[in-house]
Amino acid sequence: MPVNPPTLAQEALPLPAGAVGRPAAPRPSRPGAALADRLFAALARTAALVTLALLLGILASLVYGAWPAIERYGLSFLVRSQWDPVEEEFGGLVMIYGTLATSAIALLIAVPVSFGIALFLTELSPAWLKRPLGTAIELLAAVPSIVYGMWGLMVFGPILAAWVQQPLQALFNGVPFLGALVSGPPVGIGILSAGIILAIMVIPFIASVMRDVFEVTPALLKESAYGLGATTWEVVWKVVLPYTKTGVLGGIMLGLGRALGETMAVTFVIGNMNQLQSLSLFEAANSITSALANEFAEAGQGLHQASLMYLGLVLFFITFVVLALSKLLLGRLKKAEGGRA
Repeated sequence: MPVNPPTLAQEALPLPAGAVGRPAAPRPSRPGAALADRLFAALARTAALVTLALLLGILASLVYGAWPAIERYGLSFLVRSQWDPVEEEFGGLVMIYGTLATSAIALLIAVPVSFGIALFLTELSPAWLKRPLGTAIELLAAVPSIVYGMWGLMVFGPILAAWVQQPLQALFNGVPFLGALVSGPPVGIGILSAGIILAIMVIPFIASVMRDVFEVTPALLKESAYGLGATTWEVVWKVVLPYTKTGVLGGIMLGLGRALGETMAVTFVIGNMNQLQSLSLFEAANSITSALANEFAEAGQGLHQASLMYLGLVLFFITFVVLALSKLLLGRLKKAEGGRA
């Protein structure tokens, strides 16, 4: 009696214990596949090492160029406010303060606005408006920074002086702290103007990242919250944000990095004054990037150029600290999420 060959279903059944199955067919090997894998791994490793070498090379060149200023001033350079190329007396306090103040103002304005944009696009916007509005937000990121600077100087500055600075000075005249905060000539340039322009520039970056991470939230979680009677704000605050907080923080850090490194837009509207007369938001000031853009081409060999290199090293360090703190915070958030899981 002929024996029928086993069917596919029978072949797929697990073998009994102790039984020896048929040996697996050898995987066909293509000639040169192993060599291609090794070559790809070597190229990837080389790219990573080149990136690290470039970073270390930039750091070494900054330290080498700034060494005369480091040798003369040391860490006191960070708290000296005098900047006089004629007398060769330099300090970076004014530029550091201008950089940090404008970036802080930019984040204070950009983060809530970006959150509102992302919330509207993901939860409230009608379908016909979502795509064109999202495209318009992304197009703002493509506008060159020098265009923002020219617009800020010629259009936004006079509007700020007439409709914001002058009314605030009239309102808080004589008030102990707020009066000093809004003192100074209301001409539309200064720290506040630069901070607002930076906020307009970083809003597209933060809003795009927030929108993308909000859309990653599983629809089942949001629908379950709505089914339990939660409002839109409660869904966003108690469901979407806890689920996407690492991505939101990453978007904020991206915007902060853009604000710290921006040059041309700040140069147009900050006033480029190397003196710290008061802590008023209306006073003209300077930033690290603006000082480098304005003076590096004309700085001669010696202490002036070394001090500018020192400013570049300080900006490098500030950016590194911001990145390290964001990585540390993201790591703690992930660890906390893993502990709750």
